[in-house]
Amino acid sequence: MTDGRPVRRWRQDVVELAALLRTWWTSRHGHAPPDGTDTGTGPDTGTGMAAGASVLWRMRTTVKDQPGSLAALCIALAERRIDILSLQTHPLARGTVDEFLLRAPADLTATEISGAVTRAGGAGTWIERADAHDLVDAPTRVLGLATRTALDAAELPLALRQLLGRCTIRSLPGGDSAAREGVPVEGALEETDTVMRLRAPEGGVITVERPYLPFTPTEFARARALVELDARLGPRVPNGQDVLTLPRGNAITVRRADAGDLEAAKAMHERCSPRTLSLRYHGPMGDADRYLNHLLSPRYGRTLAVQTASGRVVGLGHLLWDGDETEIALIVEDEWQRHGIGGELLRRLVSMAREANCEHVYAVTQSSNTGMVAAMRGLGLPLDYQIEEGTLVITARLDAAPVVSPLPYDHSSRD
Repeated sequence: MTDGRPVRRWRQDVVELAALLRTWWTSRHGHAPPDGTDTGTGPDTGTGMAAGASVLWRMRTTVKDQPGSLAALCIALAERRIDILSLQTHPLARGTVDEFLLRAPADLTATEISGAVTRAGGAGTWIERADAHDLVDAPTRVLGLATRTALDAAELPLALRQLLGRCTIRSLPGGDSAAREGVPVEGALEETDTVMRLRAPEGGVITVERPYLPFTPTEFARARALVELDARLGPRVPNGQDVLTLPRGNAITVRRADAGDLEAAKAMHERCSPRTLSLRYHGPMGDADRYLNHLLSPRYGRTLAVQTASGRVVGLGHLLWDGDETEIALIVEDEWQRHGIGGELLRRLVSMAREANCEHVYAVTQSSNTGMVAAMRGLGLPLDYQIEEGTLVITARLDAAPVVSPLPYDHSSRD
């Protein structure tokens, strides 16, 4: 350090840069297919993989914060014909976390790759398979998530999950003072670096847990920026709505709902029979209204409302982010049941879950609720049933055929 300014180690930097260039050139040209194209296909080798076939991997490892450490790692990868497609560095107090997107020969296993990295000086190496979505560079991905969050408040938990990978996200309401205690306005990253707590815009706390891979300060800063964006924009839901014709000829409007529909939802509750409320809420009917603030908040998921031509809300469908699970719940006013509304809501909620990259959804109901069972079966998806003491949990796997609405559209409108 001279006069408060760091002295650049130019010699070491040049050596490391040369090594990185050698790695890039070797991986791009030294192991290309004979015809000069890198297509990832070729003659069958008899091992079940085509010669030249490749696999994408995401890898994270920690190296010493000293010149040459990254170069040694890159050389070790190049010697095994592993192409570095992207690299991000996350400086820490001790060492530097390097995050790679790799394209490796298909015959290399995760153990072999991580072993080579460990021998080259990497520590705490984590590796998992990647896909084409990971080819998008980090700034572009973050901007896309910010755009989705700006358009729809319900996107925040999904944006955080896509930003941070496999993690569990929970939202605690603003009235939970114990949850807010110890969480500063700017959020907090616990000492283990596997749990971050962020102040939610409405005063609650968003907790994100990822035990298998510690968060980096960069990830924490990006997550905090998304939450701050959400807070600045305030409550919002898309204004689109669809007008549909029911089998009996009635026209209904299906649209997104939020806390502004609270009074209309309470009025619908008053028109519902005790049995309908019991099938939906599984508890004392006097408490049904108190669930609505939670259900209509975009912080906990997405809600669809069914509205008649006169403007009366006669059905609600909820897609709820439950940690790392996704729940579906429906209620339709008695007079409007058996008109196809429940099935329409269910199909739309499942389509939303697919758009959010959910692998499955589940519904909790009573075993006597034949209407819900029939609606779930009508999706045409693989279902799993679990029943205990009269409570039925139906789980639908979403990797099957598309779910198509049978109801005709009169028209679609956008505000």
